[in-house]
Order: sequence, then C-alpha cells, then structure tokens
Amino acid sequence: MMRFFLPTNQHIMNIIKSSIFLLSAFLISCFNEKKLIKRPNIVWLVAEDLGLYIPSFGDSTISTPNLSRLAEEGVRYTNVYSVSGVCSPSRASIVTGMYPTSIGAHHMRTLYQQPAAKEKGLINYEVVPPPNVKMVSQILRENGYYCTNNKKEDYQFYKSLTAWDESSIFAHWRNKPDNANFFSIFNFGVTHESNLWNPWYRQFDLDPFPPLRDIGKWWEQFSNIEKPLYVSDSIEISVPPYLPDNNIVRKDMKRMYSNIVELDEKVGLIIDQLKEDGLLEETIIVFYTDHGGPLPRQKRLLYDSGIKVPMIIRYPNKVRAGEVDNRLISFVDFAPTLLSMANIPPRKYHQGRSFEGKYKSKNNRKYIYAAADRFDEHYDMIRAVRDNRYKYLKNFNPEKPYYLPLEYREKMDSMQELIIMNQNGQLDNLQMQWFRNEKPKEELFDTYSDPYELRNLADEPRYKDKLYELRSECSKWMKEVDDKGYIPEEELIKSFWPNKIQPITRDPIINKVGDNLVVSCQTEGANIGFKFSHKDKTSWKGWKPYINPIAYEEGMTVEFKAHRIGYLPSKKVIFSNAN
Repeated sequence: MMRFFLPTNQHIMNIIKSSIFLLSAFLISCFNEKKLIKRPNIVWLVAEDLGLYIPSFGDSTISTPNLSRLAEEGVRYTNVYSVSGVCSPSRASIVTGMYPTSIGAHHMRTLYQQPAAKEKGLINYEVVPPPNVKMVSQILRENGYYCTNNKKEDYQFYKSLTAWDESSIFAHWRNKPDNANFFSIFNFGVTHESNLWNPWYRQFDLDPFPPLRDIGKWWEQFSNIEKPLYVSDSIEISVPPYLPDNNIVRKDMKRMYSNIVELDEKVGLIIDQLKEDGLLEETIIVFYTDHGGPLPRQKRLLYDSGIKVPMIIRYPNKVRAGEVDNRLISFVDFAPTLLSMANIPPRKYHQGRSFEGKYKSKNNRKYIYAAADRFDEHYDMIRAVRDNRYKYLKNFNPEKPYYLPLEYREKMDSMQELIIMNQNGQLDNLQMQWFRNEKPKEELFDTYSDPYELRNLADEPRYKDKLYELRSECSKWMKEVDDKGYIPEEELIKSFWPNKIQPITRDPIINKVGDNLVVSCQTEGANIGFKFSHKDKTSWKGWKPYINPIAYEEGMTVEFKAHRIGYLPSKKVIFSNAN
C-alpha cells in the first residue's frame, strides 16, 4: 500500500526540481525532440503448437527459407522447454517470470472455461499473482520502451492496465513515437492445433501486419471449403511411432507442415518490415513457440513432444551467427532475459534466470521443470524434471488413465482415428501406451536412446541413482515454489476472489504538492496509469504507467486509473484545472 506523507519545504523543492527534470525528459521523448537512451529493440515471433518440425532443428520434410536464414544469421538454442504442454500456463510464466504452479496459474484457461468445465461448476476467474509481480512489458514501459502485442494474450488473467502501449491485431512498432525503443510481439496462430480441422479459422493471419482487411465475419465464406495445402500431396513424412502410419494421420501431418510453410512466410513479412524501416541491425529477433506440437500425444503432455520447442535468436549485425547453444533453458527464464537484453536488472521475485544480456546468469541450469494439471474438465496432476539427458515424471493420480477425453482435441481426425483403432484393438504396443487405464507412479526416460519417451526405466535397478536424484529434485522444486497443485481449484479461486466475487482496485488518490501531482493507491500491488491533455499538445490514447510525480501546468487535464492484476480496475479519477 502506498502512503502519503506531508512533505517538508525542502522535500517539496526537491520534488519540484526532480519532477521538472522528469517531465522535461518525458515530453522530449513524446514530442520527438531528442532520442531516448539507446537500447536494442526486441521483437518476439511466437508460433503456436509447434514442435521441432523445421529444418534448423533436424526435420528436413519441408523448406522454411525465412526461419532457416534467421538460424544462419543467429543462434539456435536446442534445449528450450515450456513449463507446461499447453498455452495459458506457459504464457503466464513467460510474462511474469514465475512458475504457473507458484502463482496458481497451472490449470488450463481459467478465463474462458470450456462448456464441459462449466457444467462441473467451474467459473471463469482471473489468477491473482503476488502484489509485487508485474507483467514484463509493464517493466519495459516503465523504462521507456514502446511495447506492442499482436495479438494473443491468454495469460490466465487480463492484461494489466499499463502493460501495453498497444495490444490488438493492429499493434505494431510502426505506431510508436519517433526515436522510441520498442518491444513488439507477433503471435502466429496458423500453426495452432485447431488449424488441423478448421484451417480457415485464422486466415487473417496471412495479411501483412497490421492487417489489410477488417476481420468482421469474412471467414464465413470459407466454411465449406477445404483450404489448399502449401506442400505437395506426395510429400515424404516420417510418422512418430506413437501414432499409426495411415492416410488419416498423414493427412493431418501434411496440414501441419503446410501451416508451418505459411508461418515461415509470415516470419519473412516481419523481417522484411524491419529491413524496410532500417531497424534490422538495431533489433534482437527472438523466434520460439508456446509449447510442443499439435498432434495427439504432443500438446498437453509433459513428454518432450509436448514441451520442447525450437528457439532462434538473431542479434544485431549477425553477432554469433551460426552458433548452436545447448544450455537448458526454461520459459520461466524469458522475462528476466528480456529485461537483461534491454539492460534492465531482472526483478528479485523472478524464479527464472537470465541466459543472455547484461545481467546474464553466471550459472547454467542443471534442470528444467514442468507441470500438468486440469485440462478442460479433467483433473490430473503430473510434475516433470529433466536434465540434459534424463526425464522424470511424477504421476500424482496413477489410478487415472493417461488419455483423458477432451472434446476440443477430438475434433482432430487423427485423434478420432486413434480412439476408433484403440476400441478395435488395432494399435500396436507403443501406440496403446497412451490409452492404458492406469499410469505408473513414476516414469524415467533416457532421451538420448529413447527420444519419443516410450520405454519407462523407473523400475530398472541400474537407473536407481538417477531416479532418486530426479525424484528428490522434483520434491525440492515443488517445495521451493510453493506448488499450488495440491489445493482444490475451488479453494484456489476463493483465495483469489473471496466468496468468488472479484475484488476491485481502489481508486487512485491524487495529492497536489506544489506544482506536482503525487498519486497513490491503497490496493497493494496496483499499477497506476495516466493520460493527459494540455492546450494544443497531443493527448495520449493509451494509459501510461505512473512512476514519478507529474509536474502540473495550468490548463492541463490528467486522468488516472489503477489496476491490480486479477482485480477489476478502479474508476477513472480526473484532475483538471483547464480554462
């Protein structure tokens, strides 16, 4: 909670002097009179539901010239892992630098429950992280970056009021003030699992950014049309051993590869725009995906097929071009690393570590960790620990089957095929594993000799030391992060929203101290945003983060609003003395 204390005369003078300086610097940046302190621009190119299916990571089924060029001019990171096999918990970790299990964001999609989940009594709710936790873009904005997100959010909570300068399908660095450094995310939905059965769903992604058309309901014209493939129908495909090698599975895989070809085109569009703007060599480009692949036994699972992702980073002037980095990296490391790349110290609460940049950690990871909990209406609890070679899984509900029916996933033709073949006894021993009625309490895999994680070594005596090591590490990690997986979701919701009623952020309190506006909020952890207009100066469209007292001029109107993540925003409070 921020408190207001009556200042001394000397304190007032100090505030006035510092505020005049701060306002001058702020206005200079806003009205393009002087460049900000030089820092690298940073662009994130984020694919959805994409495993290691590109040439740069060993799969030569298709050609991806733009991604391949990015890899040739940048660094390939070969041991990058999501904290979950599905998007919402993963994105919660990426934007906060916290493990989802630590902040209660581990259940899939709390904001928009699937119908089957609602039938079981689950409500839509927002996760409420600890009060000191901020979205990483918020921190960048507080340090002068122009931050844009195009367009997916899905953080298990609604974005903080002051997290983005723009977050929409039209968001782009090209909308920034001149000379401002920027952080821009572009999310590509074309590779999403849903595009295997509804390939026109995200067609507007094909447009250059920002989109050239109004999305409206134009997609309805494609509802009964099969989208053409961007790969040859005779393409040679290697089917993983946990899936049957038949025409139905191959058809879905052809669509998957076709979607990746489209993704590559979109990546090329963004890189071309950086070149057009003369910004390519002033920008760090990061390509990654939100978790593993879209096919059955990939997405949602904690096997490498569900959590291992490709990542490429191209540094300005092709520094480290062609390098391969084999360090273990987790999604929880992304937030502190992003700040480190921008020469901003990571926050003490971050549970990850910086793997690049000014504040790069001196110690490399020995382990990565991941978790799976509720998906749609089905509860399970699985935790995973991995070192460079071995993967350990702890199944807290071994009495439950591996495969849990999800209506959404079963829209996929290959998923329906698996179910039918299993019912008819047509799957082989490897393919049947996913449909066993029970799980072992523990699983251990040697990912060198068994990359598909099909041979459980947990009961083999010669691996007992490795089993004990990773089992102990799993328990240690869960304790360190205060894993919320043991808490029933009903209780978890009540801890966020007492009586299941969403709390409201308190209204900002404005105090005029001399010629300065000093603003506070009695809701702990609230971020305060402001807008102002003054005479003929351009009013700001979005909410700017309030950091320091604002020097007030005659005729200025200033609006304030407060918001804590997971709470409803406050009412708008206006200070005006306009003529």
